[in-house]
Amino acid sequence: MPRVAAIDCGTNSIRLLVAELTHRHDGSVDLRDLHREMRVVRLGQGVDATGRLAPEALERTREALASYTVAARRKGAEKVRMVATSATRDASNRDEFFAMTREVLGVEAEVITGDEEARLSFTGAVGEQDPDDGPFLVVDVGGGSTELVLGTWDGAQAEILAAKSVDIGCVRLTERALPNDPPTAEDIETARGVAREVLAEAFDVVDVAKARTWIGVAGTITTLSALAQDLPEYDSQATHLSLLSHGTIDRVTAELLAADHDARAAKKVIHPGRVDVIGAGSLVVQTLAEELQTRGGPDSLVVSEHDILDGIALSLA
Repeated sequence: MPRVAAIDCGTNSIRLLVAELTHRHDGSVDLRDLHREMRVVRLGQGVDATGRLAPEALERTREALASYTVAARRKGAEKVRMVATSATRDASNRDEFFAMTREVLGVEAEVITGDEEARLSFTGAVGEQDPDDGPFLVVDVGGGSTELVLGTWDGAQAEILAAKSVDIGCVRLTERALPNDPPTAEDIETARGVAREVLAEAFDVVDVAKARTWIGVAGTITTLSALAQDLPEYDSQATHLSLLSHGTIDRVTAELLAADHDARAAKKVIHPGRVDVIGAGSLVVQTLAEELQTRGGPDSLVVSEHDILDGIALSLA
């Protein structure tokens, strides 16, 4: 059975999945995880303001990628696909990033469109869902962008009905609207306004009222689940397929925005690389929840540990 390596390089983190592919008789593909790893490299540091990838951010990414290359080889990966998302799409010096990835990884990194990012996230997220619970709305809140994708799933194939990526995420919103720690009431109101304005572009394209199930993926949302459950340490088995009500999202968001850096850092479930941006991420999720409630969408969020990384690996089948 073939083994593949998928790498997702986002604005805040870079992640690796090495998996074994199994082809079923019905044409679908199963993934068996061999290795998962995540590092926060903050590739998008300052990109929103400068339009360029910072040298220190590129170096952090290079170090992580070198380690991932060794891990993929040790696990016997025969194919590798690396996808780069929001930060590199926006950077004027992205050629430096490409040169670095070619040198370290030996393959070309792909800068995908926001819509392709959404489609890959959807494919990775719906694999364990009951098709009768669709249509599904999959939301990926990243560091620099947020993707919404509405679609159906028949157990083997996904059909995308609508998808939209917008330039708002935990890093962008922090840098743009939350200069104080903890944020002031004025900061929070400004950030909410920015989130609502940018996300409105997505709601114009994706009719969230058609969704029967709302699925949230990526580190911001899985961290909110861990906080809501008051886990002593991060546990992906506890967060995967857990539910967050709108009220719980409101409560956790309020707690994060009231806390200072040290209080957030004391929460072991928050990765150190997310401590300074998780408040902004929670605001994005809360804004999404409010809009779904207004439009008659699902009243709770299904948290999934499977996301774009799984979609990238499946694309190698």
